[in-house]
Amino acid sequence: MGWPAQRRTVGTLALVQVVGGIGNGAGLAVGALLIEDVTGSAGWAGMAVVATTLGAALFTVPLSNFAVHRGRRPALTAGWWGGSLGATAVVGGAAWEFLPLLLLGFLLFGASTAANLQSRFAAADRAEPAEVGRSIALVVWATTIGSVAGPNLTGPGAVVARTLGIPELAGPQVFSGLAFAVAGVLTWLLLRPDPLERRAASAPAPPRIAAALPHVRGATAVAITAVALSHAIMVSVMALTPVHMSGHGTELSVIGFTISLHIAGMFALSPLFGWTTDRWGAEPTIVGGQVVLVLACVVAGTAGHSNIQITVGLVLLGIGWSMSVIAGAALLTRSVDPSVRPLVQGFSDLSMNLAGAAGGLLAGLVVAMSNFGTLTGVAGLLTLPVVAAIVLAPRRKESRLT
Repeated sequence: MGWPAQRRTVGTLALVQVVGGIGNGAGLAVGALLIEDVTGSAGWAGMAVVATTLGAALFTVPLSNFAVHRGRRPALTAGWWGGSLGATAVVGGAAWEFLPLLLLGFLLFGASTAANLQSRFAAADRAEPAEVGRSIALVVWATTIGSVAGPNLTGPGAVVARTLGIPELAGPQVFSGLAFAVAGVLTWLLLRPDPLERRAASAPAPPRIAAALPHVRGATAVAITAVALSHAIMVSVMALTPVHMSGHGTELSVIGFTISLHIAGMFALSPLFGWTTDRWGAEPTIVGGQVVLVLACVVAGTAGHSNIQITVGLVLLGIGWSMSVIAGAALLTRSVDPSVRPLVQGFSDLSMNLAGAAGGLLAGLVVAMSNFGTLTGVAGLLTLPVVAAIVLAPRRKESRLT
């Protein structure tokens, strides 16, 4: 694929991320509160993120295989439309106060997360090796616009909800459903030529996801570990932040604004981290991300009732996640043979989402048994395996050479 086609691909993916980001941001801001409202228990609140993240894991492998067989365009389209169906189910579950339908909706909502994550790899499918980090980062950055706007739709969402006769917290999910549907249409119409079309055609019998496992070693294993554990840290802390803030009387609009700034931290500086990854290397960028994640946990965990401090902590949490995930994705893309790259990328996203789901689930249990400060302390410890993997990787390589 030449430069004009690559530029069109990145531009299309960026546009779709803006629209899809609105849906993700709107649903993310109130998911935990919606579950808490229906169940009457803060202990269940984390299940919104858990179900969404499990849904992302559930759809990651089928979408990866679909991409190998048919190309990125139909795979990403299916993911966005699946998320739209999920948002619709969430609205229904909230309206009828039916928890199983609510959880099913969040599970299907996760398909949009899978599409969002795989879009960054689609941007790198035909990028030049020296520009992989920047191609990924540009698409990730585009998510900023929609994702920051999304949580601030809680007010308009309440107005829509009253008009439709549904609970106010379900209103933002209406915006999510519409945004995901539009993102799917844009992907289907504009993502041409398909970044993976030629590769899919050259492989008459594409392998299943199990074929990725032998390739998960060395730098690839380091990348997958960094991405998965960084995501677990981010999800576990972010998932319970709205409940923590709501517990000491913070208004819904303030909570939404905090989540907006957190999402801005996740995406707004991504071009910078793409540049540092290409310029200085993925591993140093990942280590820097782990340092920022620890700082975020300290700041948020000691915030008490200070909304300003917890917001600063959440912004740092997003920045640390961005550094680690962008650099990890670039390291993975560069370290894997193109013939199996989509499958290994799918395995990485599967690991990432399962780790996030586990983090969200355990976060609810930790807060129920202790408090938010304990949760941030436990989350911060997850940086240690990532740093250890990077530090020990050169030694393992040296020992094999000797």
